Amino acid sequence: MINLFLFLALMFALTYLVGRFVEKFRVPWIFAALLIGSLLSINNPFSTITESQNFVFLAKLGMYLLLFMIGFEINIRELRSEAKFLIKSTFFIIFFEAFLGSLIIHFVFGYSWLLALLVALSFATVGEAVLIPILDEFKVTRTKLGQFIISIGSLDDIIEVLTLIIAVFMLGYGTHTNIHISMIITFLFLLFMMTFFLTKLKREGEKFKFTSVETLFFITITVFFLFLGIGEFAEATSLAALLAGLGLKIFLPKERLKLIENEIRALGYGLFAPIFFLWVGLSVNFDYILKFPLLILLVVLVSNSAKLLSSYVIMRKKLGTKGSLLLGLGLSVRFSTSIVIIKLLLDYGLIGQKLFSVIIASSIIFKFLIPLLFANLLVKWGFAKSVKNH
Repeated sequence: MINLFLFLALMFALTYLVGRFVEKFRVPWIFAALLIGSLLSINNPFSTITESQNFVFLAKLGMYLLLFMIGFEINIRELRSEAKFLIKSTFFIIFFEAFLGSLIIHFVFGYSWLLALLVALSFATVGEAVLIPILDEFKVTRTKLGQFIISIGSLDDIIEVLTLIIAVFMLGYGTHTNIHISMIITFLFLLFMMTFFLTKLKREGEKFKFTSVETLFFITITVFFLFLGIGEFAEATSLAALLAGLGLKIFLPKERLKLIENEIRALGYGLFAPIFFLWVGLSVNFDYILKFPLLILLVVLVSNSAKLLSSYVIMRKKLGTKGSLLLGLGLSVRFSTSIVIIKLLLDYGLIGQKLFSVIIASSIIFKFLIPLLFANLLVKWGFAKSVKNH
């Protein structure tokens, strides 16, 4: 009988071996874990381990570390200069897809306009954590394309929180609803205030210029978990992880930040990110794909076309034709609280199993195929160099 430690040893060994192979197809090695997880989802003899709280905790920690590292990569000055444009772009891209998606859900599945818009809006949001290893592997994170993907993927977390609040209202929790929403808003406000004050303490951060790497690492991890704790109350843990990295990027001296960034990167990619991608792959359910192939194809085509068209319209002058299409393709990846919202609606009987199954199957396709296509087009269209050897 295998335990969690032996299972992880086996999975890390397989990830390394398969990773060496997939790199030949211009796919980052880390996606080997996604492939292994997808294959395991067909027949998983380790389900007691992969469904355990310990494994899920490690996987979620991997996702949060990936988002935390994004915070180190975001260019604050560029974001400030593009703030209005980014906000406008995020809302245009997300709501354009949500509008088209709501048409399908209303006319094809027969749901009310409000419920159709809610489901479509949650489905339209971006799972940016899945794209981070690709952007990092190809050294695209700090380019204009990478910054736009990260920024829009992060700003859409606010839309996710608003969608979640609406979903809570619709579930009808009575007096508990107001308490729950007030708590979400309060802690979300606290998150942004903590980030703001951290960025204003840059002079105090200079005191850490000569502090040992071990001490800096301890402080960094403390801030990371503090933000996650507050973020959990605000139903925005992913956003909290990103804000923690963003605040620390400004707070810590540049020469010390680089050392900490390398330490966090080694911890994230070396240990937790493979577990996260294995977990993502394990969520694949091929029964859904076989049961509703035409409906799934319709949802995939409309959703992806909406992202590509809206990204092209609003980003063509900034990124060019290929860059704007790559942006739209990248933003099509699904992995966030959208699945949580849709699962809540199913559990409380607001949507049926058919719509839920189609959305989950569509998410699987976006989550697995889009990153592979995105990685190859980055190289083919000259936005990045070939995958480096390990």
